[in-house]
Amino acid sequence: MAKILIKNVELNGEIVDVLIENKRFKKIAPKILENIDNAQIIDGTDKAILPPFYNTHTHAAMSLLRSYADDKELFDWLQNYIWPLEAKLTPQDVYIGSRLAFLEMIKSGTVFACDMYWHQLETARAAEEMGIRVAVGEMFLQSTPELNEMNRKNNIELEKLRGKSELVEIMLDPHAIYTVPKEILKTVAEKMKKEDFRLTIHASETPLEVENCFTEHHISPIAYLESLGLLTEKTVLAHCVHLFDDDIKVIRDTGAVIAHNPVSNMKLNSGRFRFHDCLEAGCNITLGTDGACSNNNLSMLDEMKFAALSAKSQYSSPTAGKDVDVFKIATVNGAKAFDIDAGEIKEGKLADAMLIDLNNHFMIADYKLISNMVYSADSSVVDSVICNGEVLMLNRKVRDEDEIIREAKKCCASLKNR
Repeated sequence: MAKILIKNVELNGEIVDVLIENKRFKKIAPKILENIDNAQIIDGTDKAILPPFYNTHTHAAMSLLRSYADDKELFDWLQNYIWPLEAKLTPQDVYIGSRLAFLEMIKSGTVFACDMYWHQLETARAAEEMGIRVAVGEMFLQSTPELNEMNRKNNIELEKLRGKSELVEIMLDPHAIYTVPKEILKTVAEKMKKEDFRLTIHASETPLEVENCFTEHHISPIAYLESLGLLTEKTVLAHCVHLFDDDIKVIRDTGAVIAHNPVSNMKLNSGRFRFHDCLEAGCNITLGTDGACSNNNLSMLDEMKFAALSAKSQYSSPTAGKDVDVFKIATVNGAKAFDIDAGEIKEGKLADAMLIDLNNHFMIADYKLISNMVYSADSSVVDSVICNGEVLMLNRKVRDEDEIIREAKKCCASLKNR
Protein backbone atom coordinates (compact mmCIF):
# COMPACT_ATOMS: atom_id res chain seq x y z
CA MET A 1 0.00 0.00 0.00
CA ALA A 2 1.14 3.54 -0.74
CA LYS A 3 2.52 5.67 2.07
CA ILE A 4 2.07 9.41 2.34
CA LEU A 5 4.05 11.63 4.69
CA ILE A 6 2.78 15.16 5.19
CA LYS A 7 5.55 17.19 6.79
CA ASN A 8 5.39 20.36 8.91
CA VAL A 9 1.62 20.77 8.75
CA GLU A 10 -0.51 22.60 11.31
CA LEU A 11 -2.95 20.47 13.32
CA ASN A 12 -4.86 21.97 16.23
CA GLY A 13 -2.38 24.84 16.42
CA GLU A 14 0.74 22.64 16.48
CA ILE A 15 3.21 21.74 13.72
CA VAL A 16 3.35 17.98 13.14
CA ASP A 17 4.12 15.32 10.55
CA VAL A 18 1.28 13.02 9.45
CA LEU A 19 2.03 9.50 8.20
CA ILE A 20 -0.63 7.70 6.16
CA GLU A 21 -0.26 3.98 5.58
CA ASN A 22 -2.74 1.28 4.53
CA LYS A 23 -5.33 4.02 3.94
CA ARG A 24 -5.29 5.15 7.58
CA PHE A 25 -3.53 7.75 9.69
CA LYS A 26 -0.65 5.63 11.01
CA LYS A 27 1.16 8.24 13.09
CA ILE A 28 0.79 11.92 13.93
CA ALA A 29 3.79 13.47 15.69
CA PRO A 30 6.55 16.05 15.29
CA LYS A 31 9.40 14.99 13.01
CA ILE A 32 8.45 11.48 11.94
CA LEU A 33 11.57 9.72 10.63
CA GLU A 34 10.79 6.01 10.81
CA ASN A 35 8.66 3.96 8.37
CA ILE A 36 8.88 6.46 5.53
CA ASP A 37 10.59 4.33 2.88
CA ASN A 38 8.90 4.82 -0.50
CA ALA A 39 6.50 7.35 0.98
CA GLN A 40 5.08 10.20 -1.09
CA ILE A 41 6.29 13.35 0.65
CA ILE A 42 3.95 16.35 0.79
CA ASP A 43 5.23 19.66 2.13
CA GLY A 44 2.70 20.97 4.63
CA THR A 45 4.54 24.21 5.38
CA ASP A 46 2.10 27.11 5.82
CA LYS A 47 -0.81 24.67 5.54
CA ALA A 48 -3.30 23.23 8.01
CA ILE A 49 -4.74 19.74 7.88
CA LEU A 50 -8.46 19.39 8.51
CA PRO A 51 -11.12 16.73 8.03
CA PRO A 52 -12.78 17.11 4.62
CA PHE A 53 -16.46 17.48 3.85
CA TYR A 54 -19.17 14.81 3.52
CA ASN A 55 -22.04 15.98 1.31
CA THR A 56 -25.12 14.08 2.49
CA HIS A 57 -27.57 15.17 -0.19
CA THR A 58 -26.95 15.99 -3.81
CA HIS A 59 -27.82 15.16 -7.41
CA ALA A 60 -24.35 15.12 -8.95
CA ALA A 61 -25.08 14.98 -12.68
CA MET A 62 -27.33 18.03 -12.39
CA SER A 63 -24.09 19.96 -12.73
CA LEU A 64 -24.95 19.79 -16.45
CA LEU A 65 -28.16 21.76 -15.73
CA ARG A 66 -26.54 24.58 -13.78
CA SER A 67 -28.39 27.86 -14.56
CA TYR A 68 -30.87 26.05 -16.82
CA ALA A 69 -34.11 26.97 -15.00
CA ASP A 70 -33.45 29.48 -12.27
CA ASP A 71 -35.98 31.63 -10.38
CA LYS A 72 -38.94 29.22 -10.64
CA GLU A 73 -41.39 27.84 -8.08
CA LEU A 74 -40.29 24.38 -6.90
CA PHE A 75 -43.03 22.27 -8.48
CA ASP A 76 -43.06 24.38 -11.65
CA TRP A 77 -39.27 23.99 -11.74
CA LEU A 78 -39.47 20.22 -11.32
CA GLN A 79 -42.45 19.32 -13.46
CA ASN A 80 -42.11 21.75 -16.35
CA TYR A 81 -38.35 22.17 -16.68
CA ILE A 82 -36.15 19.67 -14.83
CA TRP A 83 -37.98 16.37 -15.29
CA PRO A 84 -38.64 16.88 -19.05
CA LEU A 85 -34.95 17.63 -19.73
CA GLU A 86 -33.74 14.87 -17.42
CA ALA A 87 -35.79 12.40 -19.47
CA LYS A 88 -33.46 13.17 -22.38
CA LEU A 89 -30.25 12.47 -20.45
CA THR A 90 -28.30 9.42 -21.56
CA PRO A 91 -26.12 7.23 -19.31
CA GLN A 92 -23.07 8.88 -20.88
CA ASP A 93 -24.46 12.32 -20.02
CA VAL A 94 -24.79 11.27 -16.39
CA TYR A 95 -21.25 9.91 -16.36
CA ILE A 96 -19.89 13.18 -17.76
CA GLY A 97 -22.03 15.30 -15.42
CA SER A 98 -21.01 13.22 -12.41
CA ARG A 99 -17.32 13.63 -13.23
CA LEU A 100 -17.83 17.39 -13.46
CA ALA A 101 -19.61 17.38 -10.10
CA PHE A 102 -16.93 15.29 -8.41
CA LEU A 103 -14.24 17.57 -9.80
CA GLU A 104 -16.02 20.53 -8.24
CA MET A 105 -16.43 18.68 -4.96
CA ILE A 106 -12.78 17.67 -4.77
CA LYS A 107 -11.71 21.23 -5.61
CA SER A 108 -13.74 22.47 -2.64
CA GLY A 109 -12.67 19.80 -0.14
CA THR A 110 -15.45 17.20 -0.39
CA VAL A 111 -14.64 13.46 -0.40
CA PHE A 112 -18.13 11.93 -0.14
CA ALA A 113 -21.53 12.48 -1.74
CA CYS A 114 -24.89 10.88 -1.04
CA ASP A 115 -26.34 11.03 -4.52
CA MET A 116 -29.88 10.58 -5.79
CA TYR A 117 -30.17 10.52 -9.56
CA TRP A 118 -30.84 8.55 -12.73
CA HIS A 119 -28.37 6.10 -14.36
CA GLN A 120 -26.72 5.48 -11.01
CA LEU A 121 -24.23 2.98 -12.41
CA GLU A 122 -22.58 5.82 -14.31
CA THR A 123 -22.33 7.95 -11.18
CA ALA A 124 -20.69 5.04 -9.37
CA ARG A 125 -18.27 4.53 -12.27
CA ALA A 126 -17.29 8.20 -12.23
CA ALA A 127 -16.74 8.14 -8.47
CA GLU A 128 -14.51 5.09 -8.54
CA GLU A 129 -12.43 6.50 -11.38
CA MET A 130 -11.91 9.77 -9.50
CA GLY A 131 -11.34 8.14 -6.10
CA ILE A 132 -14.19 9.86 -4.26
CA ARG A 133 -16.65 8.12 -1.94
CA VAL A 134 -20.30 7.99 -3.04
CA ALA A 135 -23.61 6.47 -1.96
CA VAL A 136 -25.97 5.82 -4.86
CA GLY A 137 -29.40 4.31 -4.56
CA GLU A 138 -32.02 2.14 -6.12
CA MET A 139 -34.53 4.71 -7.31
CA PHE A 140 -38.24 4.49 -6.52
CA LEU A 141 -40.35 7.11 -8.29
CA GLN A 142 -43.65 6.73 -10.13
CA SER A 143 -43.19 8.30 -13.55
CA THR A 144 -43.75 7.34 -17.18
CA PRO A 145 -43.76 3.63 -18.07
CA GLU A 146 -40.43 4.11 -19.84
CA LEU A 147 -38.73 5.68 -16.82
CA ASN A 148 -40.29 3.16 -14.44
CA GLU A 149 -38.86 0.31 -16.53
CA MET A 150 -35.46 2.03 -16.71
CA ASN A 151 -35.42 2.34 -12.92
CA ARG A 152 -36.37 -1.30 -12.49
CA LYS A 153 -33.48 -2.45 -14.69
CA ASN A 154 -31.01 -0.05 -13.06
CA ASN A 155 -32.02 -1.24 -9.60
CA ILE A 156 -31.31 -4.85 -10.57
CA GLU A 157 -27.83 -3.91 -11.78
CA LEU A 158 -27.16 -1.83 -8.67
CA GLU A 159 -27.91 -4.85 -6.47
CA LYS A 160 -25.01 -6.63 -8.17
CA LEU A 161 -22.62 -3.84 -7.11
CA ARG A 162 -23.50 -4.00 -3.45
CA GLY A 163 -20.47 -4.69 -1.28
CA LYS A 164 -18.10 -4.79 -4.25
CA SER A 165 -16.37 -1.42 -3.69
CA GLU A 166 -15.02 0.31 -0.61
CA LEU A 167 -15.82 3.67 -2.23
CA VAL A 168 -19.39 2.98 -3.41
CA GLU A 169 -22.35 2.22 -1.13
CA ILE A 170 -25.65 1.03 -2.60
CA MET A 171 -28.70 2.34 -0.77
CA LEU A 172 -32.44 2.83 -1.37
CA ASP A 173 -33.72 6.10 -2.86
CA PRO A 174 -37.47 6.58 -2.73
CA HIS A 175 -37.76 10.13 -4.11
CA ALA A 176 -40.48 11.61 -1.86
CA ILE A 177 -43.88 10.82 -0.39
CA TYR A 178 -45.58 12.78 -3.18
CA THR A 179 -43.91 10.77 -5.97
CA VAL A 180 -43.93 7.29 -4.43
CA PRO A 181 -47.25 5.57 -3.56
CA LYS A 182 -47.86 4.19 -0.09
CA GLU A 183 -47.69 0.53 -1.13
CA ILE A 184 -44.29 1.02 -2.75
CA LEU A 185 -43.01 2.87 0.32
CA LYS A 186 -44.12 -0.11 2.45
CA THR A 187 -42.21 -2.45 0.16
CA VAL A 188 -39.14 -0.24 0.41
CA ALA A 189 -39.39 -0.24 4.21
CA GLU A 190 -39.51 -4.05 4.24
CA LYS A 191 -36.52 -4.28 1.91
CA MET A 192 -34.60 -1.78 4.03
CA LYS A 193 -35.18 -3.80 7.19
CA LYS A 194 -34.74 -7.28 5.72
CA GLU A 195 -31.56 -6.53 3.74
CA ASP A 196 -30.06 -3.86 6.04
CA PHE A 197 -30.04 -1.03 3.50
CA ARG A 198 -29.49 2.64 4.16
CA LEU A 199 -32.17 4.91 2.71
CA THR A 200 -32.52 8.54 1.70
CA ILE A 201 -35.68 10.49 0.85
CA HIS A 202 -36.79 14.11 0.42
CA ALA A 203 -38.91 14.94 3.47
CA SER A 204 -40.93 17.92 4.69
CA GLU A 205 -39.35 20.15 2.06
CA THR A 206 -42.26 22.46 1.22
CA PRO A 207 -45.50 23.73 2.79
CA LEU A 208 -47.49 22.10 -0.03
CA GLU A 209 -45.97 18.69 0.73
CA VAL A 210 -46.93 19.06 4.39
CA GLU A 211 -50.43 20.34 3.57
CA ASN A 212 -51.13 17.51 1.13
CA CYS A 213 -49.85 14.92 3.60
CA PHE A 214 -52.24 16.16 6.27
CA THR A 215 -55.09 16.18 3.75
CA GLU A 216 -54.42 12.63 2.59
CA HIS A 217 -53.02 10.93 5.70
CA HIS A 218 -53.98 13.32 8.55
CA ILE A 219 -50.41 13.39 9.87
CA SER A 220 -47.14 15.17 9.03
CA PRO A 221 -44.70 13.74 6.45
CA ILE A 222 -42.30 12.71 9.22
CA ALA A 223 -45.07 10.93 11.15
CA TYR A 224 -46.21 9.31 7.90
CA LEU A 225 -42.73 7.97 7.18
CA GLU A 226 -42.48 6.67 10.75
CA SER A 227 -45.86 4.93 10.40
CA LEU A 228 -44.51 3.05 7.38
CA GLY A 229 -41.39 1.90 9.22
CA LEU A 230 -39.07 4.11 7.18
CA LEU A 231 -37.37 5.97 10.03
CA THR A 232 -34.29 4.32 11.51
CA GLU A 233 -30.70 5.33 12.22
CA LYS A 234 -30.01 4.36 8.58
CA THR A 235 -32.52 6.87 7.18
CA VAL A 236 -31.27 10.15 5.72
CA LEU A 237 -33.99 12.80 5.48
CA ALA A 238 -33.19 15.53 2.97
CA HIS A 239 -34.27 19.11 3.75
CA CYS A 240 -36.66 18.73 6.77
CA VAL A 241 -37.57 22.39 6.39
CA HIS A 242 -41.06 22.18 7.89
CA LEU A 243 -40.86 20.28 11.16
CA PHE A 244 -43.29 20.28 14.06
CA ASP A 245 -42.07 19.75 17.63
CA ASP A 246 -43.27 16.15 17.54
CA ASP A 247 -41.39 15.59 14.27
CA ILE A 248 -38.15 16.69 15.89
CA LYS A 249 -38.70 14.26 18.76
CA VAL A 250 -39.44 11.40 16.35
CA ILE A 251 -36.32 12.12 14.31
CA ARG A 252 -34.20 12.21 17.46
CA ASP A 253 -35.72 9.07 18.96
CA THR A 254 -35.48 6.99 15.78
CA GLY A 255 -31.90 8.14 15.14
CA ALA A 256 -32.76 9.28 11.61
CA VAL A 257 -30.27 11.65 9.99
CA ILE A 258 -31.17 15.14 8.76
CA ALA A 259 -29.43 16.39 5.61
CA HIS A 260 -29.67 20.18 5.87
CA ASN A 261 -29.51 22.05 2.53
CA PRO A 262 -29.62 25.76 3.40
CA VAL A 263 -28.61 27.26 0.03
CA SER A 264 -31.14 25.28 -1.98
CA ASN A 265 -33.83 25.89 0.64
CA MET A 266 -33.27 29.63 0.41
CA LYS A 267 -32.98 29.73 -3.39
CA LEU A 268 -36.24 27.83 -3.90
CA ASN A 269 -37.81 29.68 -0.95
CA SER A 270 -38.79 26.37 0.59
CA GLY A 271 -38.48 27.76 4.12
CA ARG A 272 -35.94 27.64 6.93
CA PHE A 273 -34.83 24.52 8.74
CA ARG A 274 -35.08 24.70 12.55
CA PHE A 275 -31.34 24.28 13.05
CA HIS A 276 -31.03 25.38 16.66
CA ASP A 277 -34.12 23.46 17.82
CA CYS A 278 -32.92 20.23 16.16
CA LEU A 279 -29.40 20.71 17.51
CA GLU A 280 -30.64 21.31 21.04
CA ALA A 281 -32.94 18.28 20.80
CA GLY A 282 -29.99 16.06 19.94
CA CYS A 283 -30.87 15.26 16.34
CA ASN A 284 -28.12 14.01 14.04
CA ILE A 285 -27.72 16.91 11.61
CA THR A 286 -25.51 16.73 8.53
CA LEU A 287 -25.00 19.07 5.58
CA GLY A 288 -25.71 18.77 1.87
CA THR A 289 -25.63 20.99 -1.19
CA ASP A 290 -28.55 19.59 -3.20
CA GLY A 291 -27.90 19.71 -6.94
CA ALA A 292 -26.12 22.40 -8.95
CA CYS A 293 -29.44 23.25 -10.59
CA SER A 294 -30.92 24.49 -7.32
CA ASN A 295 -27.85 25.81 -5.52
CA ASN A 296 -25.94 26.53 -7.99
CA ASN A 297 -22.62 25.10 -6.83
CA LEU A 298 -21.49 22.10 -4.81
CA SER A 299 -19.23 23.89 -2.33
CA MET A 300 -19.72 22.82 1.26
CA LEU A 301 -17.85 25.97 2.27
CA ASP A 302 -20.72 28.08 0.97
CA GLU A 303 -23.17 25.67 2.58
CA MET A 304 -21.56 26.11 6.00
CA LYS A 305 -21.75 29.90 5.83
CA PHE A 306 -25.39 29.85 4.77
CA ALA A 307 -26.21 27.32 7.49
CA ALA A 308 -24.68 29.56 10.14
CA LEU A 309 -26.19 32.80 8.88
CA SER A 310 -29.67 31.40 8.27
CA ALA A 311 -29.74 30.03 11.83
CA LYS A 312 -28.70 33.40 13.26
CA SER A 313 -31.35 35.18 11.21
CA GLN A 314 -34.08 32.69 12.03
CA TYR A 315 -33.49 32.79 15.78
CA SER A 316 -32.57 36.49 15.91
CA SER A 317 -29.43 35.50 17.77
CA PRO A 318 -25.74 35.84 16.86
CA THR A 319 -24.99 32.78 19.00
CA ALA A 320 -27.16 30.41 16.91
CA GLY A 321 -25.39 28.42 14.20
CA LYS A 322 -21.97 28.55 15.87
CA ASP A 323 -18.95 27.93 13.66
CA VAL A 324 -17.86 24.81 15.56
CA ASP A 325 -21.33 23.28 15.32
CA VAL A 326 -21.62 24.00 11.62
CA PHE A 327 -18.14 22.65 10.85
CA LYS A 328 -19.01 19.48 12.76
CA ILE A 329 -22.16 18.79 10.78
CA ALA A 330 -20.22 19.26 7.53
CA THR A 331 -17.44 16.86 8.51
CA VAL A 332 -17.56 14.26 11.27
CA ASN A 333 -21.38 14.08 11.45
CA GLY A 334 -21.60 13.27 7.76
CA ALA A 335 -18.98 10.54 8.03
CA LYS A 336 -20.69 8.98 11.05
CA ALA A 337 -24.08 9.06 9.34
CA PHE A 338 -22.72 6.75 6.65
CA ASP A 339 -20.58 4.62 8.95
CA ILE A 340 -17.36 5.93 7.42
CA ASP A 341 -14.58 5.61 9.99
CA ALA A 342 -13.28 9.08 9.18
CA GLY A 343 -14.12 12.74 9.65
CA GLU A 344 -11.31 13.30 12.15
CA ILE A 345 -7.55 13.73 11.79
CA LYS A 346 -6.68 11.05 14.29
CA GLU A 347 -4.40 8.01 14.42
CA GLY A 348 -6.28 4.89 13.32
CA LYS A 349 -8.95 6.74 11.35
CA LEU A 350 -9.35 6.34 7.61
CA ALA A 351 -7.15 8.89 5.87
CA ASP A 352 -9.60 11.48 4.55
CA ALA A 353 -8.20 15.02 4.78
CA MET A 354 -7.78 18.39 3.16
CA LEU A 355 -4.83 20.76 3.35
CA ILE A 356 -5.69 24.43 3.75
CA ASP A 357 -3.45 27.18 2.38
CA LEU A 358 -2.83 29.44 5.38
CA ASN A 359 -1.29 32.11 3.11
CA ASN A 360 -4.53 32.52 1.20
CA HIS A 361 -5.96 35.99 1.73
CA PHE A 362 -9.22 34.54 3.09
CA MET A 363 -7.30 32.93 5.95
CA ILE A 364 -5.69 36.14 7.22
CA ALA A 365 -6.06 37.24 10.01
CA ASP A 366 -5.70 33.84 11.61
CA TYR A 367 -7.19 34.08 15.09
CA LYS A 368 -9.45 31.04 14.64
CA LEU A 369 -9.08 28.56 11.81
CA ILE A 370 -12.58 27.04 12.01
CA SER A 371 -14.18 30.47 12.08
CA ASN A 372 -12.31 31.41 8.90
CA MET A 373 -13.39 28.15 7.26
CA VAL A 374 -17.07 28.74 8.04
CA TYR A 375 -17.38 32.49 7.52
CA SER A 376 -14.57 33.52 5.18
CA ALA A 377 -13.16 30.76 3.00
CA ASP A 378 -13.98 29.83 -0.55
CA SER A 379 -12.67 26.86 -2.53
CA SER A 380 -9.40 28.64 -3.32
CA VAL A 381 -8.17 27.91 0.22
CA VAL A 382 -8.23 24.14 -0.39
CA ASP A 383 -4.74 23.19 -1.56
CA SER A 384 -4.85 19.37 -1.51
CA VAL A 385 -7.37 16.61 -0.84
CA ILE A 386 -6.88 13.02 0.31
CA CYS A 387 -9.58 10.34 0.31
CA ASN A 388 -9.18 6.80 1.58
CA GLY A 389 -5.42 7.27 1.71
CA GLU A 390 -5.13 8.43 -1.91
CA VAL A 391 -4.25 11.95 -3.08
CA LEU A 392 -7.10 13.29 -5.23
CA MET A 393 -5.81 16.85 -5.52
CA LEU A 394 -2.29 18.17 -4.95
CA ASN A 395 -1.43 21.86 -5.11
CA ARG A 396 -4.90 22.63 -6.55
CA LYS A 397 -4.51 20.19 -9.45
CA VAL A 398 -6.83 17.21 -10.02
CA ARG A 399 -5.91 14.45 -12.46
CA ASP A 400 -7.65 14.82 -15.86
CA GLU A 401 -9.44 18.01 -14.85
CA ASP A 402 -8.91 19.69 -18.22
CA GLU A 403 -10.39 16.70 -20.02
CA ILE A 404 -13.34 16.54 -17.59
CA ILE A 405 -14.19 20.18 -18.24
CA ARG A 406 -13.75 19.81 -22.00
CA GLU A 407 -16.14 16.83 -22.17
CA ALA A 408 -18.68 18.57 -19.93
CA LYS A 409 -18.74 21.62 -22.21
CA LYS A 410 -19.40 19.38 -25.22
CA CYS A 411 -22.20 17.62 -23.36
CA CYS A 412 -23.87 20.90 -22.35
CA ALA A 413 -23.73 22.11 -25.95
CA SER A 414 -25.48 18.91 -27.01
CA LEU A 415 -28.14 19.31 -24.31
CA LYS A 416 -28.96 22.81 -25.55
CA ASN A 417 -29.87 21.33 -28.92
CA ARG A 418 -32.14 18.77 -27.32
